[in-house]
Amino acid sequence: MLLLAIISITLALVFYSIGVWSEKLQGKLRLWHVIIFWIGFIFDSLGTTLMSKIAQNGFQINFHGITGIVAILLMFFHATWASVVIKDKNEIVLLKFHKFSIFVWLVWLIPYISGAIFGMAR
Repeated sequence: MLLLAIISITLALVFYSIGVWSEKLQGKLRLWHVIIFWIGFIFDSLGTTLMSKIAQNGFQINFHGITGIVAILLMFFHATWASVVIKDKNEIVLLKFHKFSIFVWLVWLIPYISGAIFGMAR
């Protein structure tokens, strides 16, 4: 189960990074970016669920636990808002959405990196 959790979290990183940085490089939010955001969110949710089942004490109120909850909630909000922006086709927002995407990606990296560090320290 640990291997599947690690693969899922890593796939979340890959998909989310592809979505965020291709959006930035292309200069405009597109439907395929939104799909990639949702795929990243799904892999992150799966990996997080598996990791919580592996942990003996379940969810921990510590740095990793709190930043992880904030990150997954932000990812959900980000993918939802991106879906709304694509539906509304507001050109100004489509062109500036990448700023929020990069912010969410950076916040998401915090629990990803802390999880890897805390996991290797065990």
